Amino acid sequence: MRKRRALAIGVLAGSLALAAAGCNRGGPGSTLPVAAADTAPACPGTWGADWRRLANKVHAPVFCPSWLPKPLNGRFAGSPFNSRAIGRDRSYLISYAWVDASGVNEVHVILRGYPGRTRIPACDATLTVAGKTVHKTIPCFDDPKGTKRFGRTVVTMYTANQGADLWHILYAWHYRGSLYSLSEHVIAPYTYEQVVANLDRMMRRLELIQPSL
Repeated sequence: MRKRRALAIGVLAGSLALAAAGCNRGGPGSTLPVAAADTAPACPGTWGADWRRLANKVHAPVFCPSWLPKPLNGRFAGSPFNSRAIGRDRSYLISYAWVDASGVNEVHVILRGYPGRTRIPACDATLTVAGKTVHKTIPCFDDPKGTKRFGRTVVTMYTANQGADLWHILYAWHYRGSLYSLSEHVIAPYTYEQVVANLDRMMRRLELIQPSL
């Protein structure tokens, strides 16, 4: 009798263990982190060095993308690096762009930072109609489409953007009193859905780099 009872308890314990393992496979209600969250994002050597120099230049934290959609890479030189611009107010723009020989396919990603500012910047929208010029400004990031959370960071998605971010989907967020943004052009070879997936992956793989000077 004792033998049978011990056997039954053993089978029950085994069943419970299997059930627990099945529940932890990432199904509905699971709170386990995805595999990508097991290790902290880290930019490759030359990428990280360039972004550290930028952090020291603007005297503010920056977010280095440890992953970029193919065929981009995070270096500040060569191809497909496009440009680095730093304003007098320490705001910066980092642009990576690639266009194929046919001119049909393009991959364009932009990262911005506005140290000490949290408001969305204003863009010039001057129009001349029938010889009359109307000067006005509009938000550089507009048409918000909700928010997403990546760890402790909450981003707002914008789909009507100006300047270099025209025709881009853009994520904007705040960190310690500063505004940051990440955007990608919606154009072949990536679809709208793929661009959103790219942005999500880039957000998860951003490395926060603090200035050291």
